Amino acid sequence: MENKSDISTENTDNDSTKDFMSIWDQFSNFLKELLNIRIGSDPKSTIEGIKKDIPFKGHTAWILIFSILIASIGLNTNSTAVVIGAMLISPLMGPILGMGLSIGINDIDTLRRSLVNFAVMVFLSILTAFLYFKISPFQTASSEILARTEPTLLDVLIAVFGGLAGIVAGSRKEKSNAIPGVAIATALMPPLCTAGFGLATGNMLYFIGALYLFFINTIFIALSTFIVVKYLRFPLAKYATAKKRKKVNRIVAIVAVLIIAPSIFTFKKIIERSFYEKEAGIFLDNYVVFNGAEEIKRKVDPTTKSIDVYLIGETVPESIILEWQKKIQENEDLLGSKLSIRQGQDKISELKTEMSKVKEGLLKDFTSQELNDKETEILILNDKIKHLEEEIAVHKNKTKEIPLLSLSNEAKINYPNIETISYAEVITSNFKQIDTLPVISAKWSKKTNSKTIKEEQKKLGEWFKYKLELDTIVVNEVP
Repeated sequence: MENKSDISTENTDNDSTKDFMSIWDQFSNFLKELLNIRIGSDPKSTIEGIKKDIPFKGHTAWILIFSILIASIGLNTNSTAVVIGAMLISPLMGPILGMGLSIGINDIDTLRRSLVNFAVMVFLSILTAFLYFKISPFQTASSEILARTEPTLLDVLIAVFGGLAGIVAGSRKEKSNAIPGVAIATALMPPLCTAGFGLATGNMLYFIGALYLFFINTIFIALSTFIVVKYLRFPLAKYATAKKRKKVNRIVAIVAVLIIAPSIFTFKKIIERSFYEKEAGIFLDNYVVFNGAEEIKRKVDPTTKSIDVYLIGETVPESIILEWQKKIQENEDLLGSKLSIRQGQDKISELKTEMSKVKEGLLKDFTSQELNDKETEILILNDKIKHLEEEIAVHKNKTKEIPLLSLSNEAKINYPNIETISYAEVITSNFKQIDTLPVISAKWSKKTNSKTIKEEQKKLGEWFKYKLELDTIVVNEVP
């Protein structure tokens, strides 16, 4: 006969198991309802809606032109708000969603229309931006323009998640306002405007970089649309014969490969680039540090594996630079990289160039419409300019070697009343800029009267100017 306590324990365990399974089933059902995008989808109206937005004719073409002009003005004036406003009214998403949809449902006619209208859209957009920037008096690349000349990993991720959000929102029975947000997030229009700017100013690097960014966004938005359409099991396009259906399937498969393969390759390259830049940044922050020297700029180029660091302040000894260069070769992720440290007496011209760039950036900030948000940055830039000017003055002072001993001996022959001579270059400031001033300090014999000293000092000054090939020199009397 079984023990009653054992039976009671077994029943309690069974009840606990049933309760746990019930809670797990409820939680699983909650997650399915929460994350299942098939619930509430409307393939038929979604297909019709995307097909409706594909063509660029009449008013749609003009809306595109006007939105491109607005975005170009926003980029030109460095106004983010204006660029966002232009993206809100832009009809750029239509043909791109059409390409992803048509590949997903094997619709060759929609694919053909999407590609034709996509080409028209790109041509019209770049032409409009080109004409605007060609006649615009402001042809300096603003920070908004420069931000669209080189794709990053973040751009790819935004395109992927933006494309997913766009097609998921568009597939609902109850349409949401997500599409305008997707247009802003994926930022299709600014790269096209930047490409037009590159053509108008003759800068092909801007043109190619911006166009590359645009096509990356396009590919990943179309790819995201294709994935969601397949997941939601949109009905495939119907054809009259099985032979035609097979032919269409082959064409669509080829186009799908042409879209997917570059996206994988591009994603891999951008991942590698981002990883290299991250590792280079960590290395510079941890190792390229010297007391008294300040980093003002760094350039990291993953393509050529070159890392340039610009320093001001104390000169870093060559032995330490060689140690840094040796250290970078010990890093497996940075193996083969070339580390260059820009500094020292022979780099005055580079310091001046960097200073002019800082000043140029400062002037751009003054022309920006966001002056209140830039006050801190302006103060930092002013401080860097001051450091650069002082560095140039110090290096100028270091580069001049005066043969004082031979000059003083010769001066003693010409001016017997001199007892001592000192030479120095004094850094002076008029509170607007700094400069170096050569100064001669002469101590005369006590037997020499003041009139003679005055005359002799004048002659001494002229003599030193001739010997040292100077335009200006100050001669002081040492009491």
